Amino acid sequence: MQQHRSPARTVTVIGLGPMGRAMAAAYLDAGYQVTVWNRSAGKDADLVARGAGRAGSAADAVRASGLTVVSLIDVDALFTSLADADLSGRVLVNLSSDVPEQARKAARWAEARGAGYLTGGVNVPPSGVGKPESSIFISGPEPLYAAHRAALDVLGTTDFRGADPGHAQLYYQLNMIMFWTALTGFHQAVAVARGNGLTAADIRPYAAATADSMRGFLDFYTPRIDADDHTGDADRLAMCAASVEHVLHTAADSGVDTGILAAHAELYRRGVRAGFGADSSSRLVELLGPAGRPQAQDPKAPGQACRQG
Repeated sequence: MQQHRSPARTVTVIGLGPMGRAMAAAYLDAGYQVTVWNRSAGKDADLVARGAGRAGSAADAVRASGLTVVSLIDVDALFTSLADADLSGRVLVNLSSDVPEQARKAARWAEARGAGYLTGGVNVPPSGVGKPESSIFISGPEPLYAAHRAALDVLGTTDFRGADPGHAQLYYQLNMIMFWTALTGFHQAVAVARGNGLTAADIRPYAAATADSMRGFLDFYTPRIDADDHTGDADRLAMCAASVEHVLHTAADSGVDTGILAAHAELYRRGVRAGFGADSSSRLVELLGPAGRPQAQDPKAPGQACRQG
């Protein structure tokens, strides 16, 4: 079996966008000997000034260290950047965002070329890199993770998600589903606020309070969803659908784009049409799931009179 070793406190960082630069800086702060490479020139000046080595090519960068941390736009960029590199005996930790199946494909590609491979998903923006309170999902061979955990923990506390190289990206993308929909919701709320003469600063305290309250909802719904318990004792889909309609029409009356809210409202209407008006809104998990639309339990369930616009 190929032995993958990394010289102590030596690391290469490939990809010097904001995230990659933050990673290289974190390693320099921790006293590592750092080699950097980027496809376009000019992004490494501050790092080189601090003592990082500038590689002339991606192949040279990989050759400089046993451990290479990759921060590129996606897995295809990894394939392109390292097409000519000798990966034998090296360890790649790909912290680029992509879909889980691409992560698995990259693992097979790296292993076929003699490299050890770990997938990662960084759960913070560049400003959070290097802080112990920050979290990074990692998956792949556990012995490989154990051998390089100290180096990876320089970037943030790592959370090992198992041997499947796709799992780190799966967990990461699940977080991104929640993050992007929540942030887009804030942007939508600001647009409506502006349509009514308010500013982002006017609503920020209330947006923050709403975001903080979400933990309680997650704690309440999680065990019920896992138990397939969608009892409408705390909320009813029909009432939630009516509220979503009010949101949609408030936005429309404010003269702003309603595309996202219209799609949201249609999802709730679909649940009511399926006969789940008396159930909890958690029933939407089933409507959104791969099993498709569940069978209606009661076609005359309450909520059919929700405003349809």
